[in-house]
Amino acid sequence: MKIAGGAAVLGLGAAAAMHVVWVFSPWPFADTAEFTRTIAGVPESEAPSAVATTSVAVALGTASYLVAAQADLAPRLLPALVERLGAATVAGVLLLRGGAGLVSSGFAEESTTFTRWDLALYSPLCLTLGALAAYVAKNSPAGRTEQNATA
Repeated sequence: MKIAGGAAVLGLGAAAAMHVVWVFSPWPFADTAEFTRTIAGVPESEAPSAVATTSVAVALGTASYLVAAQADLAPRLLPALVERLGAATVAGVLLLRGGAGLVSSGFAEESTTFTRWDLALYSPLCLTLGALAAYVAKNSPAGRTEQNATA
């Protein structure tokens, strides 16, 4: 379980770090127009605000912590049930995003830079991270103890 948790934590942490970078820079893209087309699928005039991007970074960082705590890779700061439900919520949100992305981009009327990246990377990454988080939420020591108590 620690390997699955570690992989999820690394992926979520990297995504959080990228969002922090994007608050200040369109890196690795040449400019904001290319960034918004590729990452968000919108024109530059509709670029996500710094507050929105920061919020996503914080959410991803929190998700990373919740999965790490469930996998016994970080100290537990919250009640076990809250951390377990948090990790399960992380899994659900990522699985929903991944599935919805595959459907919406797969059936989009026209192929765009964003839909191609969504099909090739964003949605599969969300599905992978979601599956890892679900595995951790279900198989953590706290989760097994709760399951045994109700059995």
